[in-house]
Amino acid sequence: MGWWSENVVPVITEHACNTQEMRAYRSRQCAPLEGDVLEIGFGSGHNLQYLPPAVKEVWAVEPSPRSWRYARPRIATAPVPVHEAGLDGQMLDLPDDRFDHAVSTMTLCTIPDAVAALREVRRVLKPGGRLHFVEHGRSHDDRVARWQDRWDPVQQRLFAGCHVNRAIPELVEAAGFSIERVDESQLRGPKVMSQIYEGTAIA
Repeated sequence: MGWWSENVVPVITEHACNTQEMRAYRSRQCAPLEGDVLEIGFGSGHNLQYLPPAVKEVWAVEPSPRSWRYARPRIATAPVPVHEAGLDGQMLDLPDDRFDHAVSTMTLCTIPDAVAALREVRRVLKPGGRLHFVEHGRSHDDRVARWQDRWDPVQQRLFAGCHVNRAIPELVEAAGFSIERVDESQLRGPKVMSQIYEGTAIA
């Protein structure tokens, strides 16, 4: 990871991904979790405070050392054990059919091959296990989508490969998941980054 990606982007996301708006998404996303949970794009551990008592343990995938440093105090007070599970969601060193649930929060925008990562998630989920996702992505408004396409190269340079124009439900389905539910909403802020997909998909 470059200097900007490692020293600046994690600082921005530490705050931008923990706004009052995002806390509401995280709370809803985590409420149904139980058993053993995999989280790709663990970041600095913002989801830990929302884990319900039914969760036993969490395996966390996160490439950024800076984000891990931010996460340490949250891991220390987490209600469940948290295990480091590698750096790359595209190649999980984890057994098949291992997890009850998986979580992805503002992660699929940045993984270089999101479909490959989602296929890995599906592989390690038990049959019938669920992926819970909250992601920003491509707008249904054609005018906004065109601006997203124009802005996307800049976004990638500024935010460590983050894309603003990925069609999230299509990526989930392309990885072999069956989408159970998708709710759409808008964050406050620039429209090129405000389209949110919140849902669950079954392995």
